[in-house]
Amino acid sequence: MSMKIRNLLVGVIIALILLSMSTFVVDQRQAAIVFQLGEVMRLETTPGLKFKLPLVQNVRFFDSRILTLDAAEPERFITAEKKNVLVDSYVKWRIFDVKQYYISVGGDEARAQTRLMQTVNSAMREEFGKLTIHDVVSGKRDKLMQVVQEKTDGDARQIGVEVLDVRLKRVDFPVEISGSVYSRMEAERKRVANELRATGNAESEKIRADADKQRQVILANAYRDAQKIKGEGDAKATALYAAAFGRNTEFFSFYRSLEAYKQTFKDKGDVMVIDPSSAFFKYLKNSGKAAQ
Repeated sequence: MSMKIRNLLVGVIIALILLSMSTFVVDQRQAAIVFQLGEVMRLETTPGLKFKLPLVQNVRFFDSRILTLDAAEPERFITAEKKNVLVDSYVKWRIFDVKQYYISVGGDEARAQTRLMQTVNSAMREEFGKLTIHDVVSGKRDKLMQVVQEKTDGDARQIGVEVLDVRLKRVDFPVEISGSVYSRMEAERKRVANELRATGNAESEKIRADADKQRQVILANAYRDAQKIKGEGDAKATALYAAAFGRNTEFFSFYRSLEAYKQTFKDKGDVMVIDPSSAFFKYLKNSGKAAQ
């Protein structure tokens, strides 16, 4: 191989090396800072092929996606009731100012997460101190997370980071007080249950008393109507008897005497002591004469 061809090949290789050192690719999930002799020259935030000066300039890439900072262990906070609670939380954040991020924490993600976690814990400690356990568990939990997010985001922007969301995954009681808390909760539930039972019994007695009252009224009305009907029947019967008695008094007396004999001599074992000349035997004594 001649010297000319050898020099040409060497030149091409050097050119390719310099070209490869002069280009870099920015991924759509990244942002890049171009440095020259340790100083920031420019930012590259759009994806694609970019150029730099070889040997003089270097590039550092940063993740521009939304990142998650998850607490390694639940943190202990004190509520307004002076009760300890264990809170497990996580933070959603991302880099919005790459240059400020690099200047503040040197582009170190671990340092940024430490700063964020300290800010989140400080904001949570302040807010938990204003709320009761009931507020944290139910009513004001969303408001708590919103306030913590706003406070944390205000501090995080100083290092080129924005906090998008702060969430509480779980709020528990420490082991040493969970037993007493659960006992109080159980006692409260029993108290509510007893109140509901007492209210139910009172309503039951009220309904039962009303039903008994209605029953008595119905029975009284029925007895009144029955007595009225019976009285009307007795009156009609008496009127009929009176009419019949008025038509033939002798026959009526005879009929009543027969009814009396029938009732008196109903049982053979009965004994009756009476004067034979009594009016009771009037028709018995005259029965023979009537037959003649």
